[in-house]
Amino acid sequence: MIELKINQMDVDTYLSLRNQVGWNTLTRNQATKALHNSLYTVLACHNGIPIGMGRLVGDGAVICYVQDLIVIPNQQNSGVGSMILEQLISYVQALQLENSTMMLCLMCAKGREGFYKSHGFIARPTDQLGPGMIQYLYKPSNL
Repeated sequence: MIELKINQMDVDTYLSLRNQVGWNTLTRNQATKALHNSLYTVLACHNGIPIGMGRLVGDGAVICYVQDLIVIPNQQNSGVGSMILEQLISYVQALQLENSTMMLCLMCAKGREGFYKSHGFIARPTDQLGPGMIQYLYKPSNL
């Protein structure tokens, strides 16, 4: 049975899930701050064992971002990712102010576009929207 735990993500679990899908390594301080500054987190557990997670960042009024949607490899294509994403979308919908439009954005891994399209997301660029962009900033140690 899959249980979704809301806002109960701990740093060790977060780092472990990221590691299990081969994402870049974060420092413990980065992970702690990232979780602390998240608007909302969802942790998926199967028989008490973490198998996936997602988190939201943003201002909660104009824009939110789905960040770090992870499902461990042996649980992918089982519906867990959809459960997590639907929970995140529902939370954002509950935040919406009357007579307003909220942007819910994400940057997906290559090849995952179909999953997000099936949940109502549109791929950029379009005739009205330019491409998503990113810049990686690295700060070396002062040692």
